[in-house]
This record gives sequence, structure tokens and C-alpha cells, in this order.
Amino acid sequence: MQYLVVVYDRIGTLEKRLNAREAHLKGARELIAQGKIIHAGALTEGETMIGSTLYIDFETEDDIHKWLAEEPYVLEEVWNMDTFHLMPVNLLPKE
Repeated sequence: MQYLVVVYDRIGTLEKRLNAREAHLKGARELIAQGKIIHAGALTEGETMIGSTLYIDFETEDDIHKWLAEEPYVLEEVWNMDTFHLMPVNLLPKE
């Protein structure tokens, strides 16, 4: 099922974000290759990253929770999970 994820960073965690970024991107690239992340990007305020948006496609919400349990931005407490929004969507086909 396809979802839109919107999540903001905890205040004052830009350095943590930058430190965890390579691990986050590595995992994201693997999920893109598997078709689980459709598209993703940083939320910004000016030039500063303040959160993330992702379109994802996971079989179940349990699978989403398994991904989040290993996601570097969650483990390093960059993402403020109190602001985590998971909204079902139906994306237009790429063709």
C-alpha cells in the first residue's frame, strides 16, 4: 500500500542529521531499489533541512514499523516521531 510520510526533525538536531545522513541515504537507496521508497526528499526552511517527506509502498504497517526500527534518523533521534504522519495515498502511475 502506498503512503505519504511527513516527519519533522527534533529542534536542534541538524548536526545529528548530518552525522546520520550517509547511513540514512544508504538505507533509502536500498529501499528505492526494492520499490519500497518511491520518492523522498528533505523538508527545508531556507537552506536548512528540518524534516523529511517520503512516498513509500509497503505491504503492511508492520513492515513500515520494521523499517523505522532500523532507520538511522529514528535511531539517532533526528526525526521527531511525535510529528510522524503516515497518510494512505494512490499515486498516479509513472507511465
